[in-house]
Amino acid sequence: MRTCPQFTALRKEYEREIGYLSAHSERHAGKPSAKSSATYAASTKARMARALSGHVGRCPECG
Repeated sequence: MRTCPQFTALRKEYEREIGYLSAHSERHAGKPSAKSSATYAASTKARMARALSGHVGRCPECG
């Protein structure tokens, strides 16, 4: 599948945020903030999927 630069930038931004949240969750395992970060990372993954699929549906270059 061929994608545009905007799709790539959007995906990289979400993946960076997910990486930060996952790393924080691993570093602080057993603390309430770790659980919160893990939950937020999971919801961010869902938002990323929604945003990318919406982009593909609207973008003439990706779709």
